[in-house]
Amino acid sequence: MAEAAAMGLPYPEALVVAEDSLDAQSAALATGIPARPLVVGGCCCAHVGTIRGLAARHGRLAVIWLDAHGDLNTPETSPSGNLWGMPLRLAIDEGSVRAADVALVGARDLDPPEVDYVAAQGIDDDRGRALDGVQAAYVALDVDVLEPGTTPSFMPVPGGPAAADVEALLRDVAARVRVAGLGITGLGAGAEPRHVASYVAAAGL
Repeated sequence: MAEAAAMGLPYPEALVVAEDSLDAQSAALATGIPARPLVVGGCCCAHVGTIRGLAARHGRLAVIWLDAHGDLNTPETSPSGNLWGMPLRLAIDEGSVRAADVALVGARDLDPPEVDYVAAQGIDDDRGRALDGVQAAYVALDVDVLEPGTTPSFMPVPGGPAAADVEALLRDVAARVRVAGLGITGLGAGAEPRHVASYVAAAGL
């Protein structure tokens, strides 16, 4: 993931973050991202600081989270203890985004506590609900949401959408509300700029 996140892209490079802790990484992203960032990260923890920074700029921010996993665990509920299973919950719990303004799209490998949490909070894949009344949206795209083999992914899970489906979703979000930023994470070995370019274009960045 680290190698894929460091790939050269034909976009201006505004910030390189290589901090030793998630807190330091998130703080650097929150204060250092440009006006409409394209964030290419390793794991989905790269979204935490980005959401924090964009929420401070835009007020009520929707988050469209495309991921085969929920990323809604806490240190108490996580079976593995891996931080990369917690970033969406971190963003909600710290108040950067409201659960009501989150759409979780493509999730199909949730832990039991995550299933309970989405049911209790009313989180689903309805982007219309999540976008209603917000000032802007951030799209968090973990490429493991896609059907394996579509884009090199660190943690592929069968049963995902095709690239064309994700591109159509991004165009729909961009037609409804300003896309404040796009984050692409979970890229695996062999990922190249061509694997992300169509998603960036569809989001209107």
